[in-house]
Amino acid sequence: MSRRILVLAHTGRKAAMAAAQEVCTQLHAAGLTPVMRSQDLEDIQAEYGQLTAPTEILHDDVPLDGVDLGMVLGGDGTILRAAELVRGTGVPLLGVNLGHVGFLAESEREDLEKTVRWVVDRSYTVEERMTIDVKVWLDSKLLAHTWALNEAAVEKADRQRMLEIVMEVDARPISSFGCDGVVMATPTGSTAYAFSAGGPVVWPEVEALLITPISAHAVFSRPLVVAPESILAVEILARNAANGVLWCDGRRSYDLPPGARVEVTRSAVPVRLARTHETPFSERLVRKFQLPTQGWRGPMNHPADADADADAGGGVIP
Repeated sequence: MSRRILVLAHTGRKAAMAAAQEVCTQLHAAGLTPVMRSQDLEDIQAEYGQLTAPTEILHDDVPLDGVDLGMVLGGDGTILRAAELVRGTGVPLLGVNLGHVGFLAESEREDLEKTVRWVVDRSYTVEERMTIDVKVWLDSKLLAHTWALNEAAVEKADRQRMLEIVMEVDARPISSFGCDGVVMATPTGSTAYAFSAGGPVVWPEVEALLITPISAHAVFSRPLVVAPESILAVEILARNAANGVLWCDGRRSYDLPPGARVEVTRSAVPVRLARTHETPFSERLVRKFQLPTQGWRGPMNHPADADADADAGGGVIP
């Protein structure tokens, strides 16, 4: 039986639909079976006509756990939507960036053919990215229970009214203040909304949780990095009767009345991302944000290093 590769595309973009056709054709030519969701396939065929490669339909022809890997064609938003689909199944995602920054993507549009070859040859590794478990409480009633790969953002619902909140870590209050919101993020999400709010960039290998206030009117409103086992919480105060809204990965929203409490903990269910080459995160950071590195000379051999080499028998003979 040939390996089945799920092709997920942002069908609102012609570039993504064209790329999906190329991928399906190349996968089929290499002996693999492309799989698509029925709606995605219908959208592409409505624009371009029948695909040249035979394509199976997810759930109709093959279950999700019968898929070997998911290729995602789009930006970070498309990858976040794909993560909703595959989380908990063990299916890894490999993103091809067709958007702007594309921090979650592994390769770019110009590398599409090469990326397909990596998939065919299994030239990739799989890493697990931490996700967060998110609960919304009002008194003792659970209003919502969801998750996020990037962040859970508590925001003000009324543009004309500041949100009054208390920020908490491990059942201890840190500070109360008025603000536009608070972002509770994973290391993966540190380069997304939390970054825009002034939070630190955290390497994906670091196990930690982040909490970053947004436009806080407070003496102390610094972003915090805490242990992965910590419990983060934000309570909506009733001082000015302002309502809030919770956004998870910018996709799922929940209303937060005064008195609501949002709790964030590390989830036991990660999202699996495929990596085709060992690119250091620092290199990815520089490339994605186009950071200036002129004048860099690189690591040098220090005297201490030379002494260590000599002690190990690698020194120069006098």
